[in-house]
Amino acid sequence: MSTRIAAVEAHPVVYPTRGWFKFLEGPRGRRPARASVVVKITADNGVVGWGQSIPLHRWSYETLETVLTTLQHYLAPELVGLDVFDPEAVHAAMNRVIAPSFSTGQPICKAGVDLALFDLMGRLTGRTAAQLWNRPARDRLTLSWTVNVRTLEEAEQVVAEGRALGYRHFNVKVAPDPQFDLELCRLVKRLVPDGFLWADANGGYDEATALEVAPKLADAGVAVLEQPLPAARLTGYRRLRQQGALPILMDEGVVSHVELEEFIRLELLDGVAMKVARCGGLTEARKQIQMLENAGLMWLGSGLTDPDLSLAACLQLYAAHGLEKPAALNGPQFLRGTILREPIRVENGEALVPQGPGLGVEVEPERLTRPLTDQP
Repeated sequence: MSTRIAAVEAHPVVYPTRGWFKFLEGPRGRRPARASVVVKITADNGVVGWGQSIPLHRWSYETLETVLTTLQHYLAPELVGLDVFDPEAVHAAMNRVIAPSFSTGQPICKAGVDLALFDLMGRLTGRTAAQLWNRPARDRLTLSWTVNVRTLEEAEQVVAEGRALGYRHFNVKVAPDPQFDLELCRLVKRLVPDGFLWADANGGYDEATALEVAPKLADAGVAVLEQPLPAARLTGYRRLRQQGALPILMDEGVVSHVELEEFIRLELLDGVAMKVARCGGLTEARKQIQMLENAGLMWLGSGLTDPDLSLAACLQLYAAHGLEKPAALNGPQFLRGTILREPIRVENGEALVPQGPGLGVEVEPERLTRPLTDQP
C-alpha cells in the first residue's frame, strides 16, 4: 500500500539579519529581514516532512505573501492524496495548477514542497540524503564568504571578519561600476592570495561593459564570472563565452533543465551557479547537475541566503554530488535565529553536513509561532 500526502501546511518565518546585504533590504522604511515559508507535509500515517521556501523580492518576483497564498490556495489542494514516493507526479501536479511562463512558475514556492517531500521520504525510510540518492556521504563542505560592500574600506573589514572565522575563499558582488569592481577584486585577491575568488554581477553589466571588464577581472585574479548580463541577453552571453576571458556562469537565467539544455546547445555558458531554491528544489537541481556533468561543464554551489531547512538541503545536495569548489552559502554569515533544535554548525569556514534522515535536521515546532528575535 502506498503512502499518501494527507496535509500540506505553510508557516511564515522571518529571520533577523546581521551586517548589510543588498538583497535583504526591505521596501523603503522597512528593516532588512529574510522572509521564508516553512512547509509541513504530513503523510497519512502521521509521519511529517519539513521544507522551506525562501522568496527574495529584490532578487525574484516571489514574496512571502505570494508563496503563502499559492501554497494554501493552489498547491495544497492539488497535492493531498498523491503518493509520497512519486515526486515526478507531485511536480507535474504543481506545474499544472501554477503554469510556467518562460520557465517553471513560482519555482521558489515549489521548492519548499519539494524539500518537504524529500525530507518525508527520508523519514519514512530512515535513510539519509546520500543514501536516498545512492551517493557517497561527506560530513563537511567548504564555504565562501560574501563580500558585498559600498567602499574599499568596508571591504577590508568584511574580508577580515571572514578570515577571523576561518574562511579562506571569497565571492564578491560586482556591477554596475567596473572601475570599483576591479579595485575591489584586486584588494580581495591581495588580502587572500590563495583563495578562490568568484565575481557575481547579478545581471548588472551591459554587454559592452562586460566584454571590456571580463579580461581585467581575470587579470585581477577572479576565477569565474557569474551572471554578468540580464538573463534575457542571450546573444551577449554567446559573445562573452566566445571571448573566453573567464568562465561564464548563469544563475538567474536558468530555472529548469529545459532552458539549460537549450543554453548548452547554443553554447551560451561554461556552467551554472546552482541554487536549490531558484530551480524548484532538489529534484530539478539534481537533473541540472547531471546535465552539466554530461556536457563537461562546471557547476558551483550557491544559494539565496538560505536559512535552516533550505541550507540543509543545499549542503546535502552539494556534499553528495562532490562539489569541488567552495559553496557561496551565506545564510550563516547574514542571518540570526533558527527553527532547528540543533542549528547547522560552521567551523573554520566549513559547514557540517547534517547526518539525520531526509534533510538531516529536526524542527522545533514551537519556534514557528514566535518571532525569532525572541531567541538568544
